[in-house]
Amino acid sequence: MGMEGPIARWYARITRPSLPEFQALARRVADAVPPAGSVLEVAPGPGYFAIELAKLGGRHVTGLDISRTFVEIARHNALEAGVDVEFQQGNVASMPLPQNTFDYLVCRAAFKNFSEPGTALGEMHRVLKPGGRALIIDLRRDVAPDAIRREVENLKLGPINAFIVRQIFRFMLIKRAYTKGGFRQLIADSPFRGGDIQESLVGVEITLTK
Repeated sequence: MGMEGPIARWYARITRPSLPEFQALARRVADAVPPAGSVLEVAPGPGYFAIELAKLGGRHVTGLDISRTFVEIARHNALEAGVDVEFQQGNVASMPLPQNTFDYLVCRAAFKNFSEPGTALGEMHRVLKPGGRALIIDLRRDVAPDAIRREVENLKLGPINAFIVRQIFRFMLIKRAYTKGGFRQLIADSPFRGGDIQESLVGVEITLTK
C-alpha cells in the first residue's frame, strides 16, 4: 500500500528541500536519454524528479505511483511548474503500461517498499524498449547508523521531523532494504539477469539494461 492522506502530504513537505538533488539527477538522466525519448519514474511520490526532468524539455515523462494522494500532489505540482508530465496511479507489480515503451526508467528510494520485488523487476523489464535502461537508487541494508544520522542532519528538517525520520529509518526502512548481494540475487532471477551495482555511503545505485 502506498502513502495516503496526511502522511503523503507530510512526506511531500519534508522532501521538497532536496530539490537540488532532484535537479542534479534530472540533468544526469537527460544526458542518457535520446532526444524525444521517453522516461518512466516508478513511485515518483510528489513528482519532484519527474517535473525537473520535464523542465529540461525534449522528453516524454511519465510517473506511476500506487498512492492516489501522491498522484494528486504530483499533478498539482506539475501544473504549478507549467510542465507536461503524465502522472497516473498503478502498481509496479502490474503496470498499466504497454511493453517496449520507455527508453529509460528511474526508481529512487522506493524499491525496498515493493511487496513483490521480483515481479516489479519483471515489469520494469517489460515496459522498457530493447536496449532501454533502468536506474534504481535505494538504501543499503548494511548502512552504518552514523551515516544515517549524518544523512538526516543534511536534510535540515528541524528537531521534530528529524527525530521522526530517524525512527522511520531505524524501525522500517533499513529492515526493508537490501544488501548488494540481495540485489544481485534478485536481478539474477529477473529477466535482466545482471547489472551494474555501485555502493555509496548510505545506498546502492543499480543500472540495468534490457
